[in-house]
Amino acid sequence: MFGQEYDFKYPQDANKKTEIKLSVTSLIAIAAFDASYERLVNEGTSYGVSIFFNTDKNNNIDFPKEFSITPYYRWFFSERTFARGFFVEGFGVLNTVEDSYYENFYNTTTNYTSSNRIDKTLVRFALGVSVGGKFTVRNGFTTEVFLGIGRNLLGDIDAVEYAGENIISRGGVSLGYRF
Repeated sequence: MFGQEYDFKYPQDANKKTEIKLSVTSLIAIAAFDASYERLVNEGTSYGVSIFFNTDKNNNIDFPKEFSITPYYRWFFSERTFARGFFVEGFGVLNTVEDSYYENFYNTTTNYTSSNRIDKTLVRFALGVSVGGKFTVRNGFTTEVFLGIGRNLLGDIDAVEYAGENIISRGGVSLGYRF
């Protein structure tokens, strides 16, 4: 009769299946807003979505990503804990990047070359994987640390001038609340 019962190490988490989080790394390092919603499916899996918006318009050279929506699915590997500890995630990213380049024009009448700056928004989709850890305290506050890498597969991936632009990264430290 009790064979199907599962003894959680943290039974207070059994009814808390929703998390909201804010990335403190994005907020501090690049002045960007990065918030996440995560829904716990069971003790070992969850899914969620993260929304990123770069608020620093002067930072395009160092960090050109302007906006992204990142759905993800996570597998947790800690026993008897409700979506805590070490995890692996698969994610997809729909992202926009500001790209600017110069076009040179040669005027045959004046024998003068001029250049014109062109700003272009590139829209791309990437797939990737991340690893990390999630820590939850008794009153529902969470902290997670994760790092991942992916590759842009669809969109304007051939429009960029340097090869490293097609590799994307995902990571940081997030603080949140589970309810």
